[in-house]
Amino acid sequence: MANDSGFRWRTVAEVGLVSAVIYFLLGTPGLPSNLIFSSSSTDKTVSTSQVKVESLVYPEKNIECKSHNYDIHVLSTAPLIIYIDGFLSNDESEHLIDMSQANWQTSTVFNSGVETTDSTVRKSEKALIPRDHTVQCIEQRALAIQGWPRETFIERLWTQRYNETGHYAHHYDWATASRTSRRVSTFMVYVHADCTGGGTNFPRVSMPRDARWCEFVECGGDGDGDGGEEGVTFKARKGAAVFWRNFDEEGRGYRETIHAGLPVTSGTKIGLNIWSWFQAGHSVD
Repeated sequence: MANDSGFRWRTVAEVGLVSAVIYFLLGTPGLPSNLIFSSSSTDKTVSTSQVKVESLVYPEKNIECKSHNYDIHVLSTAPLIIYIDGFLSNDESEHLIDMSQANWQTSTVFNSGVETTDSTVRKSEKALIPRDHTVQCIEQRALAIQGWPRETFIERLWTQRYNETGHYAHHYDWATASRTSRRVSTFMVYVHADCTGGGTNFPRVSMPRDARWCEFVECGGDGDGDGGEEGVTFKARKGAAVFWRNFDEEGRGYRETIHAGLPVTSGTKIGLNIWSWFQAGHSVD
């Protein structure tokens, strides 16, 4: 009997240990974000966060931006997904295109932490955008739409060029994530859309029933979306943007935010990625 009890005790202990490991791998859900642990996994998270902080940008002090009008259409509230018609003015779009011309380079992907190129996953070119006054005002517009969330900052902006057959396979924008640092939201902005195809597909998001959405999403395909894709496919329309939140209030990633840049079948699409990064305890100063 004593041996049997000891066996059960060790089994319970082992289960507890495995559960604790899984709990920490999941980001210790339910614990406050400002609670800090001194462990090797935390050190790795801090290191990753420090690298990410280096790519965050901050506006010039007392920057003044012209007022800009746009229309917001809410597709989903959980996760929050909205279509923003007129996010960019025509002049802003042309300005971004001009600044990109000398900076195009082949887009990369990360596989097991290694940066590489893989045209079967991502076929496009990217350009790092200089941060002049216009670009800083676009950054501030993105934060304003979100309500200027605390401890949240814009990552350095990149444009993406998709020529014919250019695409980006289904993926998440979650990047590395923890209780104290994560990419909380995404804007996919259409800077140039002289193309067919090239829409942004969300296979796990339900198509809206109101036909008025057909101005902004693909309707009438063989499936739910254009060309038979499942879910919702937003049209690539110059100056428009799709915005979504990547995590819920508890810091859990939304499975519904998996998305793809569908292949461009003719012409060229240029997009602009605007990512917002939450970094607990970080400030501009």
